[in-house]
Amino acid sequence: MSTENKTVISGSEAVIKSLVAEGIEVIYGYPGGAIMPIYDALWHYHDQIKHVLVRHEQGATHAAEGWARIRGKASVCFATSGPGATNLITGIADAIMDSTPMVCITGQVPMHLLGTDAFQETDVIGITMPITKWNYQVTSAAEIPSVLAKAFFIANTGKPGPVLIDITKNAQFEMMEWKGYQPCTEVRGYEPHPKPEATALQKAADIINTAKKPLIIAGQGVIISGAREALEAVATKTGIPVCTTMQGLGGINPEHPQFVGIPGMHGNYSVNIKMNECDVMIAVGMRFDDRVTGDVSKFAKQARVIHIEIDPVEINKVVKTEVGVLADAKDALQQLLPLLNDNQHTEWIQTFKELDQQEQDKVIQEAIHPSTDGIKMGEIMHLIDEKTKGEAIIVPDVGQHQMYAMRYYTYRKPNSWVSSGGLGTMGFSIPAALGAQMAAPDRTTVVIVGDGCFQMTLQELGTIWQHNLPVKIVIFNNNYLGMVRQWQQLFFDNRYSSVELKNPDFVAISKGFRIESAKVETRADLSAALDAMFAHNGPYVLEVVVEKEENLFPMVPSGKACSDVILEP
Repeated sequence: MSTENKTVISGSEAVIKSLVAEGIEVIYGYPGGAIMPIYDALWHYHDQIKHVLVRHEQGATHAAEGWARIRGKASVCFATSGPGATNLITGIADAIMDSTPMVCITGQVPMHLLGTDAFQETDVIGITMPITKWNYQVTSAAEIPSVLAKAFFIANTGKPGPVLIDITKNAQFEMMEWKGYQPCTEVRGYEPHPKPEATALQKAADIINTAKKPLIIAGQGVIISGAREALEAVATKTGIPVCTTMQGLGGINPEHPQFVGIPGMHGNYSVNIKMNECDVMIAVGMRFDDRVTGDVSKFAKQARVIHIEIDPVEINKVVKTEVGVLADAKDALQQLLPLLNDNQHTEWIQTFKELDQQEQDKVIQEAIHPSTDGIKMGEIMHLIDEKTKGEAIIVPDVGQHQMYAMRYYTYRKPNSWVSSGGLGTMGFSIPAALGAQMAAPDRTTVVIVGDGCFQMTLQELGTIWQHNLPVKIVIFNNNYLGMVRQWQQLFFDNRYSSVELKNPDFVAISKGFRIESAKVETRADLSAALDAMFAHNGPYVLEVVVEKEENLFPMVPSGKACSDVILEP
């Protein structure tokens, strides 16, 4: 039981009371010596905050990421000092790259031992400074409520991202006067909600209204800001074709008549070609990642570029912008809409459709309805799409299977794609899925993971089982690190260097974690196996043996322009 009426409390209790006041529902963490006082305080509040004991601290960060990506607000993870804190690093770096709000709280050795190389002392502040929006070391209990309030404000606002608060053990034990928790509403020098300038919006509108071949590229900023409706309204009124980045999947209804696909390395053929033909490019909530642009020196040189982005650092960072609109995507699109003329770009969109037909004939048909005996990744995703009606939360790992999940599932709802985009973290999917499932218990959560990625964080199956989370995990097993093998085949003269895996019995491992599991090796058994997985009331692991050397197309070779996209081998 909590002790709500106490006015003098420990710093540890102040941490927990602050989290309760912030509305935190769940904490992902792993206890240890330097954070033990906080865990002791948490014991008294177990009826108000759920704690999930992960099997590795990296799992805590990815689970927190999964929760935050679904809920759209900061999640929390705990770790002790030294190796506990350093095990968070990959997840924190992942979160900063993908604009995921998260507050990481780490324990630290007592203040008098700082700098002495004490047991499990690590300068986590120095280590995480480049990969957090803000970090801070607390050495006094009195600081805790205001520091945590500031942490959540910074994590959640503007371009979201991770924050780390390191709390020395003496501050955790120290007594303080509890005066309540005041949420933070501003930080000096930090402007998280820039308002779009009228002149910039009008200039953007003038350019759009005279465009002959405009193209909208929508990124994750559309998802974060809840701008889907506003984006669809702009697309409908103007007739402008819309593509979404990988992290922007679900930012527009895939059945919207203006939706034309996905740009980038393994995106759609038409979009990659047409990006270098459009006369106006409207980028909304995206950062021109190199996987989208290809050779940036050859990217959309013919286009007048309008960039709507909440982070001023991103405007003109990669691509020269004619009009920069510094604003939240939803605000900008809503204010831009009345300035735009009713229009149609029927002939321009028709050119996309003609190229789409080529991709359909040469790539997609064989991917989802193969003529070969081996099971293909595209057909698995196509079946999963049909069986879930495009409404599941898809949590892919990193590699070929991630790209197939991107291409062959129709994301009919926003906040349905939870993936490591910018950092490309192998092992992301299983812990991220447990967080996503907890954030949306009424939705189906499906992990798409390769045999290599699965073995990086499979210990979190224990967490999934312990909390009886009905996560469905599909392993694409080709006994290879597939993406690397494809590149070695195409660009390194078939020298398959260190990519072949001799895998364990995945079914036995899963059942060792008391999770129902099965294996599929033939196409005839695939559909029924998926049905059995989805019908099972609880977590499930389905291993599918896929074609061993399947290659993914289209693709933009590294260092090439997006218009150099290869449609087939």
